[in-house]
Amino acid sequence: MQKKHLAYWWCQFGGWTFYGLSLLFFIWVFHLQLTTIFINRILLSVSLGLLFTHLLRLVILELKLTPPIFGKQWILLFAITLLICITYSYVSSTIVEYLKWYDPEIKATVPERFLLNLANDSPIILVWLSIYYLWHYIENSRNTKIDSVKMESLVKELQLKTIKAHINPHFIFNALNSIRALVDENPERARTAITELSNILRSSMQAEKMETTTLEKELSIVKDYLELEQIRFEDRLRIAYEIDEDTLDQQVPPMMLQTLVENAIKHGISKQVNGGFIKVTSDFINNHHELIVENTGHLNNTKNLEGFGIASTINRLKLLYGNDADFEIKNLNSNMVKAKVTLPVTAVSFIK
Repeated sequence: MQKKHLAYWWCQFGGWTFYGLSLLFFIWVFHLQLTTIFINRILLSVSLGLLFTHLLRLVILELKLTPPIFGKQWILLFAITLLICITYSYVSSTIVEYLKWYDPEIKATVPERFLLNLANDSPIILVWLSIYYLWHYIENSRNTKIDSVKMESLVKELQLKTIKAHINPHFIFNALNSIRALVDENPERARTAITELSNILRSSMQAEKMETTTLEKELSIVKDYLELEQIRFEDRLRIAYEIDEDTLDQQVPPMMLQTLVENAIKHGISKQVNGGFIKVTSDFINNHHELIVENTGHLNNTKNLEGFGIASTINRLKLLYGNDADFEIKNLNSNMVKAKVTLPVTAVSFIK
């Protein structure tokens, strides 16, 4: 607030000083004689202009007539401005008459001088008012944009946190189901599964603090998850990785690849009597980073697209990257599904 107040006074003094210098410039241009009377009248105009425009500002603030104003407020502002102009001209004329700052040979009457001052000085006050209101409109527009950006950022942050809050419980529930299936069957493998789950939970808790993470860290979570699932499926689950090492430093949304793999297990592999195959691919294609999850299964219309895993992936990509990222899922053939995420490439990959 103090900075704004100081800036206002700098503008006031600077603006009215420029006005006074402009009058001197015109005197020089038109080769008029620079007399003491001229100088006194210029100083009087600058001083009264500074005083009355500041008074006008105080009235505007007191009556809350700063932009935006509507309807009758404009009429009130016009009336106040007219009153200020009349008072300014009257005071100026009175001081000039009292101090005899005029040429006796071309002396005008007080009413004539008042009307002349009103005609000459009112436009200057109107220019001041226009600049004052323009500044307020620009400031309001800037503040509105800043508030809008802050609100949009807050909404995105809340949405991302909501999505993450859904992802982790969803994943934990499926992992615990896998462990539960092993407890009676094979306690030793169940203990191994608990260790794998512990590793996954530790990684996911760290991922919760970040909007993005490296593919290398994300891939570590995926491998832990698939190792856990392979304990449950045994030979019915076959896994393959095709990872371009240059993509390991790329930034990806945390838990996103894991969610797609989990979705492939839940809607694809688990529904096959003989299990199936899952392949994770990461590569650079056409200046983009592509993450692909292929799995045994089949999409039946849009039924498989209604799960939270797919919805969260689409929402997170939109929130984080806007139109710079893309997601698609489709049948490759009668028994194979492909989910592909296309992300913008981060610069780190080019400076290795």
